[in-house]
This record gives sequence, structure tokens and C-alpha cells, in this order.
Amino acid sequence: MTPRKRDSQQQQDGDIEAAGLPDGYLDLLQRLKAEIRATQVRAALAANREVVLLYWRIGQEILHRQQADGWGSKVVDRLAADLRVAFPGMTGLSPRNLKYMRTFAAAYPDPEIVQRVVAQLPWRHNIALLDKLKSSQDRSWYAQKAMAHGWSRDVLAHHIDSGLLAPGGRPDQLRPDVASSPVRLGKAGSQGPLRLRLR
Repeated sequence: MTPRKRDSQQQQDGDIEAAGLPDGYLDLLQRLKAEIRATQVRAALAANREVVLLYWRIGQEILHRQQADGWGSKVVDRLAADLRVAFPGMTGLSPRNLKYMRTFAAAYPDPEIVQRVVAQLPWRHNIALLDKLKSSQDRSWYAQKAMAHGWSRDVLAHHIDSGLLAPGGRPDQLRPDVASSPVRLGKAGSQGPLRLRLR
């Protein structure tokens, strides 16, 4: 909580106490506010998971059509344009993003891995994994570390770029000179294409 918010909170608490409200009111208010905040984070993470799974399914469809029917990039561009017309308020339907969805589906053909690991990360984290890593084993390892430590996309990219894994090493061999930098994923989960306002 920032100093300004803390001061505002203390002022509000003082106003409540001065208002002569019943015993236990302030405690109830604090518990309810904490529960609302926790629910907001859970809702944002659940929405993020659904969007990433949707992107995977779209990517699977595009991948299938390209393999079975020979669809090219012009068809994907048209698909993006038509989807944006159908869903004008939704971001994430650009031709470039649809091509990322296809790459995402090709990189993770197993829906179990998608649901268990990468759908827990915001979309921009997944794009960073796709752009920076060729090995599915490395992508999976970095995805799990990002989840475990709450890395932001920038911290994830930094760790990949700095070679958090030992050169030529296995994912269980960390470079000893690189420390993790925990950053919260909760906010990042609501910064993607689906913006939730639960206020």
C-alpha cells in the first residue's frame, strides 16, 4: 500500500471510529475489504487463464486449417479483420497476435501442459517464452519459475536473456550468480487482452 493510500485508509478508519459505529464494525470492514481484493485477484487470474486457453484453441484451429487446407497468411489476416469487426471492443485479435496463437498452439500441442502450466501465465509472458526460447523443456522450466516466483514479463525476459540456466545445463541447474526477482503476477494477469474492472 502506498503512503498516500495508507494515509487515506487511516483517515477513513478514524472517521468510522468517530462516527460512533458499533463494536466490531471496523474489523468487519477490514476483513471484507481483504476478501474483495483477494477475489479480484482470483477473478483476474481465472479470466487470464480462459483468455490464454481461448488463444490456444484459436491457434489450434488455424494450425489445423493451414495443415489440412493450405491456409496462408492472407487468410489469417482476413480472419483477424473479420474477428475484429465481430468483436470491436476486444483487443488481441490482430493478424500478428493470431499468428502468435498459431505458434503457441504448435509449441504446446498437449492441452494438459497448456492447462497446467502456460495458461497460468499472462499472454505477454507466453509471447516472451515463444520469442526467446526454442526448446520446449526450457520454455516449460521458465514458465514454472515465473509462476513460482511471480515474475513480471520483463523479469522473465531478463532472466532468459541473462541465461538463468547454466550454459548448456539442464533446467535443474541454475547459474549460481543469478538471483530471482519476485514480482507479482496478479496485476499482470489483468493487463492482457481482457481488462477486468471489479471496483
